[in-house]
Formats: sequence, C-alpha cells, structure tokens
Amino acid sequence: MASHNDLGKRGEDIAAQYLAERGHAILVRNYRFEKSEVDIISRVNDTIVFTEVKTRTSEAFGYPEDAVSARKQAQLKLAMEQYVLENNITTEPRFDIVSIIIRRDKTDIHHIEDAFYH
Repeated sequence: MASHNDLGKRGEDIAAQYLAERGHAILVRNYRFEKSEVDIISRVNDTIVFTEVKTRTSEAFGYPEDAVSARKQAQLKLAMEQYVLENNITTEPRFDIVSIIIRRDKTDIHHIEDAFYH
C-alpha cells in the first residue's frame, strides 16, 4: 500500500475513534456505491451522519477540508442516497468532514458538522 494510502487509513482510524468518543455509533466504514465512497457512516442521536475524512501532514497545500470539492460532494450525495434507500432511512441525513493534520509531535482534528451547508 502506498504511503498516502497508509496516511488516509490512519486518518480514518483516528476519525472513527474521535467520533465514537463523541457519541457516534459507527455503522459502516468505506461504504461504496458505484464510483462513490463514504469514509464513515454513523448514527448520533436520531441523525445518520455521512463523514468524509481528509488527512494531511501539514497545511502546505491548504487545509485538508479544502480538498472536498463540489464534484466530491456530488459523489458523496449519490452514495448517501443509495445508503438511505437500501436501509430505509427516514430521518434527515447530515454530511460532516473530519479534517486531520498529523504532525510528528501532535495531531490536530477539526470536525465540521453539516459541512456542505457552511
């Protein structure tokens, strides 16, 4: 596995633990539909949360969350619609981004709730 894949997996593991510690029940990781993938699907209270995780080692090329383009958002929405249909979800879903910067001496986590509407 390439080192960027290792970094992405590590970031997803950190994000899943972070969300679980904040009351999210992790339902699915790496849910795929056609060419779309959602990193983490969780439930918190009565809300199903679709989370995109972006991980970097610095801000040299911008903040990780800036990499969630309009095209990526459209792909995530497509996967969300399929998951909602497959699982008969009747509550309003939410899209979050967990942005992670892993440095040698510390890890910064930025959780953006309802990210597509801010």
